[in-house]
Amino acid sequence: MSTGPGADSAPAPDHDDDRTARATGTGTHTGSGTHTGSGTDTGAVGDTPRRAGMFSSLKIRNYRLFFAGQVVSNTGTWMQRIAQDWLVLTLTGSSAAVGITTALQFLPMLLFGLYGGVLVDRLRKRPTLLFTQSAMALTSLALAALTLTGHVQIWHVYVAAFVTGLATVLDNPARQSFVAELVGPGRLQNAVSLNSANFQSARLVGPAVAGVLITGVGTGWAFFLNGVSFVAPIAGLLMMRSRELHAVTPSPRGKGQLREGLRYVAGRPELLWPIVLVGFIGTFAFNFPVYLSAFADDVFDGGAGAYSLFNTLMAVGSVAGALLAARRGTARLRLLILAALAFGGLEIVAAGAPALWLFALLMVPIGLVAMTVNVTTNTSIQMATDPAVRGRVMALYMMVFLGGAPVGAPIVGWITDTHGARVGLAAGGAVAALAAAVIGLILARVGNLRLTVGWHGGHPRMRFVPRERQEALTPVG
Repeated sequence: MSTGPGADSAPAPDHDDDRTARATGTGTHTGSGTHTGSGTDTGAVGDTPRRAGMFSSLKIRNYRLFFAGQVVSNTGTWMQRIAQDWLVLTLTGSSAAVGITTALQFLPMLLFGLYGGVLVDRLRKRPTLLFTQSAMALTSLALAALTLTGHVQIWHVYVAAFVTGLATVLDNPARQSFVAELVGPGRLQNAVSLNSANFQSARLVGPAVAGVLITGVGTGWAFFLNGVSFVAPIAGLLMMRSRELHAVTPSPRGKGQLREGLRYVAGRPELLWPIVLVGFIGTFAFNFPVYLSAFADDVFDGGAGAYSLFNTLMAVGSVAGALLAARRGTARLRLLILAALAFGGLEIVAAGAPALWLFALLMVPIGLVAMTVNVTTNTSIQMATDPAVRGRVMALYMMVFLGGAPVGAPIVGWITDTHGARVGLAAGGAVAALAAAVIGLILARVGNLRLTVGWHGGHPRMRFVPRERQEALTPVG
């Protein structure tokens, strides 16, 4: 099954490159005998150049509409996150209630995420997104009405958070899969990277706007504006040209499709091990609210201002990481392993930072490599997956990635409370680095590869090569 016009026109790799690609995820072949393109090692399909321009996906009209809608909607989403937490604190005065609200929003993904992926594979993506975006808009508007009229109660917020979580069970895998239909495989990493930059940029703007609204006119108007913001993505979806989509035929309804998706992932190391890796990283190393708040209050005594500074600088690094990924145009699993190693190492270094200013500056490269891990995993998994099961695979990925943080938060919180913030952050970084090293060796072994370290152009260079090639280059005697 082709991912769209032109997917079969990419050049086939030679024998050695194909062997390397199978182990590193840089070229993918489905189990059913259908090739999904040249894989992520080739940043091009058809006439798309391997190293595409940083904004090349925006040349596609349908993607421009999608991107513009997300600019508005993501800003509204970040506004609502801040306003929702503040409303809960206002109603209850309890941080635990804020945690319950967050848990309720993530709980549906943990409980029903895999089933959402099954449904997404059976449904057309654009109508599905129209439904989920409309549902989230109505939920925000209902919460706005209750807040503005003074009738809001804490259980209303709990219900709104849970309903929003239910919508994301379908919205997340559908939105992730729909990007491939918008741009095709050749520009997939560029589009995924631009989406990430979009979301992180909104993270810089949305909370600031929410703060102005909350202090000026109240939380209810933040909910209202978020509800209205969904008009932009809905209008974009309606204005798209169907004939220009790289549409995938929905999978027919059948028994055992959930088990089929799990078996599909289990039988492909290039899918299984990156998901395992982000599971470890998401659970133990991505709990930044726990780590950064502890460093701001307990280590540096900087209060809310320091916490805000840490998050802002990390968002800056994340935007830079996303834009660099968009410029690269390729997604290789060796880059994922190296980025995960760097991420863990930087967290360990940050844990020992003696001064606030140094810790704050380290948030920029940490945000950059964290986004590199995120974008590379997302793109390589999508490129390595048969479109017929992409919804189920992306649902599993999102469930592991998004569900890891709330599961790991009590663990890293206990470590941080018991042994201190520095030990907690260093432990999270150590888990990330160790997981990356072990999974990198597993992928190399699966692909019959060996690690080589040498110099290239005056710089150290590390890469995996087939064992036969390395043995042929090794001098005898």
